[in-house]
Amino acid sequence: MLNGVFSGLIWFESLQRAARVLLGLLLRRPILGVCVIPIMPDGRVVLMQRRDSGLWGLPGGLIDWGETITASARRELAEETGLQISQVGRLVGIYSSPQRDSRFHSVCVAIEVFATGTPCINDPAEVLAVNTFHWTDLAALSLAHDHAQHIDDYLAQRTVVD
Repeated sequence: MLNGVFSGLIWFESLQRAARVLLGLLLRRPILGVCVIPIMPDGRVVLMQRRDSGLWGLPGGLIDWGETITASARRELAEETGLQISQVGRLVGIYSSPQRDSRFHSVCVAIEVFATGTPCINDPAEVLAVNTFHWTDLAALSLAHDHAQHIDDYLAQRTVVD
């Protein structure tokens, strides 16, 4: 009987150790997100004003389990701006600085998309406003996270891995 209890205790400790290792691996890893640079047919870019900070930013968010980057971009753009993607453009960059988002460490894949539809607020819990801007108007805006860098890289035709 003592051997059975001892074996059970060893098994339980091994299970606990494995659970701690797994949680450490899962919780100490950056999360993956997508950032969309939506270009309207008239050449203007679409930005959303974030409810959490009041700053303007590019649409985007976390990639869901089982979702591709393109599918996530389509979902996030529709959820936040009411727009649809007519065509995926180019990769602008992969941004991984731990300081890029003050909430958590995230890696962001920024892509250009060509969008259609009428911009509107589809998620009032996240979005205060949605608007289209001429590129020259962006300098006057305070942008969220590292979105100014995404836009600078986009306009300079750079593809960045940071």
